[in-house]
Amino acid sequence: MGATGHPDLMQKPPRGFRPDERWGVLGRGDELFERVADDLLRWGMQRGSGIRVAARDDAGNAYDPDRRRLRVGDTAVLRIGRWPVDVPVRVLAVVDEPDRASFTYGTLTGHPESGEELFEVVRDRDGLVRAHLRAFSRPGRALAWFGYPVLRAVQEAYSRRYLEALPLTR
Repeated sequence: MGATGHPDLMQKPPRGFRPDERWGVLGRGDELFERVADDLLRWGMQRGSGIRVAARDDAGNAYDPDRRRLRVGDTAVLRIGRWPVDVPVRVLAVVDEPDRASFTYGTLTGHPESGEELFEVVRDRDGLVRAHLRAFSRPGRALAWFGYPVLRAVQEAYSRRYLEALPLTR
């Protein structure tokens, strides 16, 4: 996992980066966890929040997330609504364990921000299923510094949408 996996990220983010963390309760039970974990590893948070995902494997071949889970080294160009901005990312880590599924991506050149984001679903011992987001970022392009308040507002809105996206995959 990248820097989003550091336990002290929220207290000591990389210099110049802003950390962010959110949790959301999705429900309870094994079936819910299995379904949501599978969806998460198919770009479910992104696709469920209205983002178009053009995914490619590490050899550059396009793939359909409905037919294949994401893997370390995959890249994607994310497109938010009608915005004319491509948001390129690379998958840095994938975890697929009995009670935890997650992936981390890092931004690539051309992304409006620079940083990493972790998307995770966990099942507690009592069967509670929760979604977890963890990120650190800063503007990645000179133009993004000028529009930083708007960029932050969009990032906040999509963080909320990500947490709402997975329960809708039922």
